[in-house]
Amino acid sequence: MPERKLYRKVYRKNKMRSQISFLFKFLFFGLVLSLFFLFVIFIFYAKDLPRPEKFTEKHLIESTKIYDRTGKVLLYEIYGEEKRTLVSLDQIPDYLKKAVVATEDVNFYKHFGIDFKGILRSVLINLRIKEPIYGGSTIPQQLIRSTFFSTEKTAERKIREIILAIELDRRYSKDQILEWYLNQVPFGSNSYGVEAASQTYFGKSVQDISLPEAATLAALIQAPSHLSPFGNYKEELLQRKNYVLERMATEGFINKDELDSFKNEEIKFVEKPIQIKAPYFTLWVKQQIEEKYDEDFLRTEGLKIYTSLDWNYQQIAEEALAEGVKRNEFYNAYNGGIVAINPKTGEVLAMSVGTGDYYAKPLPEGCTSGVDCLFDPKFNVVTGTQKSPGRQPGSAFKPFVYATAFKKGYDDKTQVLDAETNFGLWGDKEYSPQNYDGLFRGWVTLRQSLSQSLNVPSIKTLYLIGSENKIENLDINNFLGQEGVLSEGLKESLQTAKDMGITTLDKPLSSYGPALVLGGGEVNLLEMASAYGVFANYGLQIPPVSVLKIEDSKGSIIYENKKELKRVLPSGVAKLIDDILSDNDARTPMFGPRSHLYFENYQVAAKTGTTDNFRDCWTIGFTPSIVVGVWTGNNDNTEMIRKQPAATVAGPIFHQFLEQVLPNYPQEEFEKPDLTTLNWHY
Repeated sequence: MPERKLYRKVYRKNKMRSQISFLFKFLFFGLVLSLFFLFVIFIFYAKDLPRPEKFTEKHLIESTKIYDRTGKVLLYEIYGEEKRTLVSLDQIPDYLKKAVVATEDVNFYKHFGIDFKGILRSVLINLRIKEPIYGGSTIPQQLIRSTFFSTEKTAERKIREIILAIELDRRYSKDQILEWYLNQVPFGSNSYGVEAASQTYFGKSVQDISLPEAATLAALIQAPSHLSPFGNYKEELLQRKNYVLERMATEGFINKDELDSFKNEEIKFVEKPIQIKAPYFTLWVKQQIEEKYDEDFLRTEGLKIYTSLDWNYQQIAEEALAEGVKRNEFYNAYNGGIVAINPKTGEVLAMSVGTGDYYAKPLPEGCTSGVDCLFDPKFNVVTGTQKSPGRQPGSAFKPFVYATAFKKGYDDKTQVLDAETNFGLWGDKEYSPQNYDGLFRGWVTLRQSLSQSLNVPSIKTLYLIGSENKIENLDINNFLGQEGVLSEGLKESLQTAKDMGITTLDKPLSSYGPALVLGGGEVNLLEMASAYGVFANYGLQIPPVSVLKIEDSKGSIIYENKKELKRVLPSGVAKLIDDILSDNDARTPMFGPRSHLYFENYQVAAKTGTTDNFRDCWTIGFTPSIVVGVWTGNNDNTEMIRKQPAATVAGPIFHQFLEQVLPNYPQEEFEKPDLTTLNWHY
């Protein structure tokens, strides 16, 4: 080969090598320069970044939850901007975790905080559809963004987000990151985290949701407000749910053969986005705790309030009352209330008003609340208010008067004359009350008088109480007109009622006359039922209990009910009242042998009350283990037009509830009183 040609060939080779060498050097220095540039950027943006471990110190806002007595039924949440309940990862179904990973970050367990494949894939998809819809953010990135940054889309924020996501992934396990994410991600309707979302949309704990429901929650993450099932795009949400299921099948998280069945499974959302279970009881509890704790504290600190409510009893009570109120429209009675209490502990087990729907429309439509409504759904007739403490109890007040007489040494064999009697001027007119049936029976015992709810003998019992000396088997006409005797009887009877828990009878003594024994004072159903619990508990009293305990967000008990029983009535007196009110034979002449007060195989003490002009009807009854009180009538005091007694109007509601509840208790009988002595020991 000629020397010139050889030289050219060698020259070309050397030149190519030199070019390749230069290219490699250029790329190397370019890479070094890029890495240095990235390092400078990292240092620049990282210098003011929050520490990733600060995430563990972040105080997450949690709503306060009000539960039933088991802690399994969520009655209501008190929250501000964020409704959240923290749950551990092991409380979250595995298929929900997989649904979220499949759609939000399929390489979550493989990448180091950011996913370059995911970013490239989202870019290609966005280019194809010509809309910047799909992002490449990983779960760590989303978590960092929601914790530390605003939603503003800037290159600077993205760089900071990536840096922290990498650092977060380096410092914490994947499961820990996923747990934080699932407790923090927004789901719409002020719900943050999977537990709050599950309660909001399905009305149950996240532990109890099905796989398709889990896919629905995962679908919401993309656009929680837009896809809300309570909005106009529910169908879009269900389509997105099916996409989540397809992604799960593609990734092998579910069997492809089951995909169609999961897609076709009906998703049942709660009917109302904001639910209050047992609303009248729950809002009563809410009012009490708001008097104890600051409102902002309740909205943010995640308290757990365990109430006394028995959810099974509550459902029975709501059904019995709603059916009774509907039935009583025939009598022109459009409202009612029911309450059930454990007399041994004071715990309120059930409480309802009207139809049980706090958001129902008042009757008649367009009426003014507190003025002319027959039914006012916003007013709790069970508890009343300071301005409107309650209703007249009719003859349901009589047991307090008879208990007072028994304290004075009289017993059930003491006789009083049941005859037409003029008790003098009261309210500018002569007071000559009648018995319900218009009949007079002559001499009757106090047992007959109380069990048959006779009016005239009951008023005369007030005079027996007020007399200085004990009177046996004598008419007391000679005491009529002696205001001092009557006043003393009224005073002592009022004191008995107050000792037993009635707080609303606080007017001057002169405001009350002989009609007190017939229910001439205002009381509320809750206190009446609680006071009857003293009879059931043989003279021991305990105020109504609505909250059993309160825990903070970490599970530490910060309040626990410690109300104690107190002796307010001699046990012998209480036992005698129990014996009379449960004596079906004694009340049969007035009520019949199988009235709504009678329960086969169970001994139940009960008393009815009907006010003048049939404005209020009451039935209150008890066993040693439960007290049930029922009131029926109208909010505006409109009288019932059919002139039916309480046994007909309130009695069926009382019977329906107690008949279903009694099988949960042993067939108890009241302790018999010792009638051989009038020395009623405490």
